[in-house]
Order: sequence, then structure tokens, then C-alpha cells
Amino acid sequence: MGKRRTSEGPMVLLLPLIVVLTAKHSDARSHSLRYFRLGVSDPGHGIPEFISVGYVDSHPITTYDSVSRRKEPRALWVAENLAPDHWERHTQLLRGWQQTFTVELKQLRHHYNHSGLHTYQRMMGCELQEDGSTTGFLQYAYDGQDFLIFNKDTLSWMAMDNVAHITKRAWEANRHELQYQKNWLEEECIACLKRFLEYGKDTLQRTEPPLVRVNCKETSPGITTLYCRAHGFYPPEISMIWKKNGEEIIQEMDSGDILPSGDGTYQTWVSVELEPQSSALYTCHVQHGGVHTVHQVPWESETIPLVMKAVAGSIVLAIVLAGVGVLAWRRRPRERNGVLYLPPSDH
Repeated sequence: MGKRRTSEGPMVLLLPLIVVLTAKHSDARSHSLRYFRLGVSDPGHGIPEFISVGYVDSHPITTYDSVSRRKEPRALWVAENLAPDHWERHTQLLRGWQQTFTVELKQLRHHYNHSGLHTYQRMMGCELQEDGSTTGFLQYAYDGQDFLIFNKDTLSWMAMDNVAHITKRAWEANRHELQYQKNWLEEECIACLKRFLEYGKDTLQRTEPPLVRVNCKETSPGITTLYCRAHGFYPPEISMIWKKNGEEIIQEMDSGDILPSGDGTYQTWVSVELEPQSSALYTCHVQHGGVHTVHQVPWESETIPLVMKAVAGSIVLAIVLAGVGVLAWRRRPRERNGVLYLPPSDH
């Protein structure tokens, strides 16, 4: 972990939309229930003092903030299936959490001898894998850096610095609360996720295949870069690799984040530099939703030959796609812990 930044240094404000970057590049279908809470020591400029946002996968389902002081649905299928008294009951609980965050953030600023704008986050959630296995996670962050991480197997907190050790000792003295957190992560969170997946199955369990464009571009004198761009796909889990003469290229590849397109689908890209005077055959391989596609570089045309092969079948289809422009985006995230958040006291 890097050095703790001071109040005079730059601060990264990690807003709940970071959830969209937790998708893995694979074709395994998994689902997650995630909640974020964010406290800000010096609110303003459109940023409330306290925010709580819930997601199923990358879809926002609930919000609360210190301005509205109400927990509200953010998806129609959530509003239609949760009882009316749910919103009032959880509104009261979140008002309590708002006060807790204010107190705890004030204490942290005192311990660090900080002033000015600082942030405090609590992130919790669970994930249901395609094979039925589950995970649960809970952690805190201060100014966007890890502060405390809960180990549900040992019923303990991992402290990231000396200030975190102060909180660790206090929280580990309450064994009942530690066991409660473990039970919630392993049981109640997964039960809630399964209910939400049923409520929103038309949205959450659909599949939209990617549209893929492969092209080459001279990125600097004498250097040509091959790009493979995919967009319009859902769910966000996708695998994209380059192969040279049938062999996977690993070290030479660059890649972009899996990012939302704004219409409920996602986009990403991978690239590789072409060796000068190379006669090698480069192909981009994309796996999504159980379908494997192979894309060759269109050296003389924007038309892309595409071979599609269903993984479970023997049918091979040869089709031609017109080139579709897609924006290039930042590097995609590497393997990350999907540490996200659903509060134990306002489930």
C-alpha cells in the first residue's frame, strides 16, 4: 500500500460507479450483490456528505444520500417486488449509518491529524458463481486506500496501518458482531441476491453478443498496431486475446477496461504491435456467452471476415460484418477482489 496522502495532496474520490470495473475477462456467468457507502468530510460541489448505492451486477438497484435522506429504488423490478414498508424501515437504518459515518470519519481525521476533504468508504457484498460456489467480502477504505479488510474465516480484521490497528482492536472485542457479519456474508447476502436475480431475470440474465471490429493503424513511424474492439455485449464477462500463427500472445498485448456503453451493454478492446516486415497471421479470439469467435485483420478493407463456432456444437458459420467504430478506452482492470458492499443492518 502506498503512503497515506495528506490533506494537502491530491485525493481520489471513489464513487460507487467504480462497480462497473469489476467484471472479469472470461466467459463464466456469475452474479453479485454489492453495496457502497461513502462519507465525505467536506461535502459540496454536488457531492453529498453521505451516499449509499446498491447494485446487482452492474445495475443500480437502490440509492440513499444525505440530501434526500430517503432510500429509493433505482430499478423498476426492485420497486415492484419490495414491500412498501421496506423503504421506510431501511431509510431509518441508513440515517443511523449516516450519523455513524460522520463520527467515524471525524475520528479518523483526528488520528491522522488531517483537515480538509477526506473520504471514508464501507464496501460489502457477495458473489454467486456459475458453478454454485459463493464468496463474500467486506472492507473499509480511507481516502480511497485500503484501511480494514474482514476475514470471515478467522473472524478477524486485517489492519493496513497503525491507525487501522486502533479500530481493529475495538471491533475484534465484539465477537457477536463478527459472527453476525460472517453469517450475513455467507447466507443472507446470497439469499437476497437469488431473490433479486429472479425479480430482474429479464434484465440480469439476458445475453447480447458482441459486435467486433478488427483493424490496423500506424501508431508511430514504422510501428503498426492491431486493434480488436468489441461493443454492444451483455453480460460484461468476456475474453479477448490475440494469437500469432495460432499461438496466444501474452506479454505483447495491451487492453482496455470493460466499460458501459450507456445503453445497458459494454465495450472493451485489446491491441498488439505488429512486428516489422512480419508475414505472421494474426487473429483476435473472442469468447462471450459460450460462443467463440475468430476475427482476422482486414488488410485491404473495413469488411471483417468472421468465423463463429458454437462451443457446444459442430456448426461453423462464415459471415461478414461491416466495420463498426468503437471508441478506445483506458486499460482494463486486472484481477481484482470484487470488494463491494451491502450493509448488514439494512439488508
